[in-house]
Amino acid sequence: MRKTLSLLAPAALVVASATATLAQDFERAAGEGLRIIGAPEQGGIYWQPAATELARDIHWLDDMILVIITAITLFVIALLGIVAVRYSRKRNPTPAMFTHNTPVEVTWTVVPILILIVIGSFSLPILFEQQEIPEADVTVKATGFQWYWGYEYPDHDFAFDSYMIGSPATGGENRMSPEVLAQLQEAGYTKDEFQLATDTSMVVPVGKTIVVQVTAADVIHSWTVPAFGVKQDGIPGRLAELWFEAEAEGIYFGQCSELCGIAHAFMPITVKVVSEEAYALWLDAAIEEYGGTPRDAATAEAAAGAAPVAVAAVD
Repeated sequence: MRKTLSLLAPAALVVASATATLAQDFERAAGEGLRIIGAPEQGGIYWQPAATELARDIHWLDDMILVIITAITLFVIALLGIVAVRYSRKRNPTPAMFTHNTPVEVTWTVVPILILIVIGSFSLPILFEQQEIPEADVTVKATGFQWYWGYEYPDHDFAFDSYMIGSPATGGENRMSPEVLAQLQEAGYTKDEFQLATDTSMVVPVGKTIVVQVTAADVIHSWTVPAFGVKQDGIPGRLAELWFEAEAEGIYFGQCSELCGIAHAFMPITVKVVSEEAYALWLDAAIEEYGGTPRDAATAEAAAGAAPVAVAAVD
């Protein structure tokens, strides 16, 4: 069952936003004391702190390529300087008359090939690591809508929608106001998290393999969390996957990263990485609120589904 909020009843939404739901209560309780780790910083020019091995690998690759690019740029600038000085009309009034230089031509062909081979030898393993989806401990389906995200936990058959705090769906107008600030504070955020924080969050346990299935219901959206090193386009009619394993508890923010319409800037992503105990409490509350399958029942169903396969393997 999906929790949906009507955009046609703003007065009712304001009242509803003043009272947190059961799942939101447990989400906020699980999030108490969590640091905001993955968020943009004023004046920041570098990556957000890496919270996964994938992100660290991407940061390392970026730094390595930056060193190569810098060395090439300095080398070319030096060559241009040497040529400008040594072969100026004043120093070299009678230029040499030739059209080919085999060693130079071989060099400017072979050296770039070698550089690309070096870059590829490091970048391809990182790409494969991103695209080879491991077995999931937790699976979440993220669906992009104009303009919010819907999350479904298929292992437990429940789903809910996630709106930016301050969006029309929460009684706002996509801009800061005293009412929006009150909602942010009630949810445990500050004014700095406006346009980043959502009324509900994707909640996942720390140290577990999370597989996110990404799709869209209308136009192309993109589910992106920079601190995890993940970005995947959601395309209507298709189901793509990404994965991450967060190493630290905290609150992480992302944004839709495809231009998807007039309110593209107002569909942020909030992921809360919590302890396994806090995740279990939130999961039970979410199952109760959204009408999902209880954890014990889901485990029993999974075991029942796997039993025939196991018997066939023995035979």
